Amino acid sequence: MIQAFGLTSNPRKDLPPAVDDVSFEACAGHVTALLGTPGSGRTTVLRLMLELQQGRGFTYFRGRPLHRIAHPSREVGVLLGDVPGHPARTVRGHLRMLCAAAGVPVRRADEVLETVGLVSLRDERLGTLSRGMDRRLGLACALLADPHTLVLDDPTADLSAREARWLHGTLRAHAAQGGTVLLSLSDPKEAVRNADRVVTLERGRIVADQDVTEFARTRLRPRVAVRTPYAPRLAALLAKEARSARRSVEVVRESGNRLSVYGSTCADIGETAFRHGILVHQLADEVGDMGPGAGACTSEQPDAADAPGRSHAQGGDDTAGTDKTAPRPITGQPETAPHATAAPDRVQETAAAAALSAPTDSAADADAAPRLRTADPRSLALISRSAADADADADLGPASRPHTADPQSLALPPRSAAAPGPAPDPAPAATPPTAHTRSLALTPLPPPISVRSAPSPLRPLRYELRRVTGIGTGFLTAAAVLVVSAVTAVLLARIGHTPQARLLAAWPRELPLPPAALGAGLLGALAFGDEFRHPALAADRGTVPRRLGLLTAKLLVAAVTALTLAFLTVGCDAEVLYLVYGRELTRVPADWPSLSASWTGLLVGCAWAGVLAAGIFRSTTAGLAAVVAVPVVVVPLVQKVWAGSSVRTAAGFPLRLRETLWLQWPFGGERYLSVLARVLVQPVGGALTLSLTALLCAYLFTTLRSRVR
Repeated sequence: MIQAFGLTSNPRKDLPPAVDDVSFEACAGHVTALLGTPGSGRTTVLRLMLELQQGRGFTYFRGRPLHRIAHPSREVGVLLGDVPGHPARTVRGHLRMLCAAAGVPVRRADEVLETVGLVSLRDERLGTLSRGMDRRLGLACALLADPHTLVLDDPTADLSAREARWLHGTLRAHAAQGGTVLLSLSDPKEAVRNADRVVTLERGRIVADQDVTEFARTRLRPRVAVRTPYAPRLAALLAKEARSARRSVEVVRESGNRLSVYGSTCADIGETAFRHGILVHQLADEVGDMGPGAGACTSEQPDAADAPGRSHAQGGDDTAGTDKTAPRPITGQPETAPHATAAPDRVQETAAAAALSAPTDSAADADAAPRLRTADPRSLALISRSAADADADADLGPASRPHTADPQSLALPPRSAAAPGPAPDPAPAATPPTAHTRSLALTPLPPPISVRSAPSPLRPLRYELRRVTGIGTGFLTAAAVLVVSAVTAVLLARIGHTPQARLLAAWPRELPLPPAALGAGLLGALAFGDEFRHPALAADRGTVPRRLGLLTAKLLVAAVTALTLAFLTVGCDAEVLYLVYGRELTRVPADWPSLSASWTGLLVGCAWAGVLAAGIFRSTTAGLAAVVAVPVVVVPLVQKVWAGSSVRTAAGFPLRLRETLWLQWPFGGERYLSVLARVLVQPVGGALTLSLTALLCAYLFTTLRSRVR
């Protein structure tokens, strides 16, 4: 189950917080709807619960906060907004990549595809999916790790009626298996049809927390719409018969010849009209939004003829009114109301809830409800004890067994408590305080919520390999690099005056970097920049986590890609030069070991610079700019430092290094060490090493800073 206490967002500039002191429960085995219009704070509540947004309060998922759960994706499946992912990735490839992120077997992707009915579309691209198929894929991503709890933000938005019914049926099946489902909705009728409990939000506050039956009775009252030219006469007859039969029937005069009858049926009204010879033009069952603030719960504003809630607030008598500008209710209620025999504790709780959610007509009255919730702790403690006793009686029935199955839920504070107390120890073994203790220890501010860093992926290397090979961007980039490099090499050979080493690398003196180095840097920048643009790791987290395991996997894959690109570039250039100009230009240079080390080091360094820069600045463009800045900005600075006036120079460094390491390395290892030393003392090698060191330090600094916060 889910227990949310005192969720409050940080206040904005000169504006109240979007969410203020929201507390509710979502029981296991039930579907709970968070109802409200756009702007009422539904999405903010979900983000605060999932620790994606800073604020105050705390939320327990089966007795533990989310940051204390080792693998959150295996406990909570989340669907916020659209399904993230590269539009060129296939449905099956996207799920297989997320399997590596969640640490589940890859066969789980095919299982959830069959569950959501996307087996026939598993090879389709994400960018070609319709809205309904996109929602199905989002649900598949949420179900991938087989979580106990599902949290969805307006999952049926812009869906057809058929797709919406299928989605609600799937959520109902998950709840029937003992899971917890919490979803936000904007349509109250949809909430009544598909939820077990409805929590209504308005302007960032809870105005109602009701069972779906109570919600339908008090805020979605069924009525019979009647149109007749003899509306006043029929209204009087219906009220008279209701008083005679001692039935609770309310007749509301609408504009024109329309009546809205509450508490009766079409058959009874039709029989009354037939007995008295009254002509009826319309007789139909309708459902309208009623109750304080309920008009804000619908996505569209009703017209004057469909707004009985406005006339219900007006006074009325037992006869039909003659004022047609203001409709008046005509009630046939008996003297003793049906709810007058309710338990005193329940009556007191209902009165307190009505006082908290009553609408106000002025700015001063609008602030009365918050003052009432925090002004008198003694009255709050009394309400809490009354609600606790009533809830304890209600929990004795079999329908409440899923609610009390969790031992942590036995000591929960009632939902009518004004504000939660201090946060208990988030350790699983800790027991939250009782309702009486919580009501006596009220604090004005709940504990702060810090943004949680995502622990994904659990298998970084496998995830990175599937991410790279899942789309064709890398293959197309490599093919473009080979073509441009081969053409450049042929043109340089035709012009002449180009050393053979630069000819094989297709590196003109006028360009800061060869095409292969730019391609390696672009592929490295895409490794992080593409994820920030399409956050594939998790839709609920918004950003890619800065984990050293993920960074190591990306650097390893980028290095292998750069080495492959370096080998293919030299091979293709040599083959093209041999075909066009013969064997003269393809001879192996005498110093090929040092040239090979310099060439591979350049491409690997560019790829790593792209990875680190894109991870720091969260942009592919920034990663590629960092790669180009090495020869354009850093190399001139290094050359100026090395060529500046100095008393001593580092000339002969490789020779002295070899003399220092007098031991004979196996397989001629001292020769490779000498080659590496000569590469590092070159301006480009030194500049690239300096840049990589600075970028790595910056990356580690941002990672540690995010963890400290």
